[in-house]
Amino acid sequence: MATNSPISLATLTDLAASACSSTLSTATTYTHADTQSQNERIINTLLQSLISATTSETSSTESQSGQYKFAVTSTMIQHLEGREADGEGKVEKRGMHSASGAYWNSERDGMWSYKWEGGEGRGMDVVVSVMWIGV
Repeated sequence: MATNSPISLATLTDLAASACSSTLSTATTYTHADTQSQNERIINTLLQSLISATTSETSSTESQSGQYKFAVTSTMIQHLEGREADGEGKVEKRGMHSASGAYWNSERDGMWSYKWEGGEGRGMDVVVSVMWIGV
């Protein structure tokens, strides 16, 4: 887990959850035609929130957001439909694995990932990743 984040991990979680919830508030199921605009909205909402949060969480005259660059990714994965439930009553999902790595200053730079729990009942998984790089 990222311990060198420019904002608290609790705040990161709140911001990511809010971006996903507000974007997908009216979505009742995974709709492939909507995923591009939904991903773009999640990313843009979260980027704006990160900039605001890092600007407001610093008391110095130079905003902390000017000291970091942010990169955000959003991935939406459709659950398989029409599949039989396993022995525990869960419908099988598509498999997916994602990993990231970077070469950087581990004291200032970092990354963090979040899985939005609200997607489960909508036939999708939503995973958001944030990377920050000290300037």
